Amino acid sequence: MTNYDPRDPRYQAKQNPPTQAYSQANDYEYGYTEQQYSQQPGYQPQAAAPKRTSRRGPDIDPVMFCGGVLMTGVVTGLAAWLVGWIIRTVTQKVNDSGKLGVWNPLAQDELWFALVGFVVALLGGALWYLLQIGTPAPGQFYRWVVGLLIAASVVIPLALSAEISTGIGTAVMHLIIGLPVFTLIPTMGSASRRKEQR
Repeated sequence: MTNYDPRDPRYQAKQNPPTQAYSQANDYEYGYTEQQYSQQPGYQPQAAAPKRTSRRGPDIDPVMFCGGVLMTGVVTGLAAWLVGWIIRTVTQKVNDSGKLGVWNPLAQDELWFALVGFVVALLGGALWYLLQIGTPAPGQFYRWVVGLLIAASVVIPLALSAEISTGIGTAVMHLIIGLPVFTLIPTMGSASRRKEQR
C-alpha cells in the first residue's frame, strides 16, 4: 500500500484540476456568476417584472359605475312615480264613490317621490363607493346601513302620521324607493369592475 504526500509534485499531477464552478470564492452556490452567465451563448437577461402600484378602492370602470347608478336612479324614480300614481288614482276613485272618507295620502306628490327616489339612488351609489374605499367589508356595511335606513323610513311614517292611511301610503312609497337602492347599486358596482388584462 502506497501513501502519497500531498506536497509531492508527482501526487499533485495525478489529481483532477479544480473546476471553475467551485474554485472561486465569489461564485454562487450553483456554479456561475451573473457575469459568467452573460457570457454563455444564447443568454438573454430576464426583464424585471413591472411593479404594481397598490391602489385604494374598487377596481371599477368609473363611467360604467356612474352610468349604472344613474340608471338605478331612473328606475327608482319611475317606480316611485308609478306607485304614487297608482295610490293617488285608487284613492281618488274611492273618494269619488264616497267610501272610506278622505283617503289621499299623496295628493299630487308622486313627482316629488320620483325626484326623491332619483336623489336617494345617487346617494346610495356614493355610499357604496365610499364604503369600498374605506371599510374592510363594504358589502356587509352597505346592506346594514341601507337596510336600517329603509326600515326606519317605513316605520317612522306609520308611527308619526296622524292618519293611518297617510302613514301606510308614505311607508309604501319609502319601501318602493329603498328596495332598488338596496339591490341594484351593489349589482351595478360588481358589474362595472374591470376585467383582468391577460
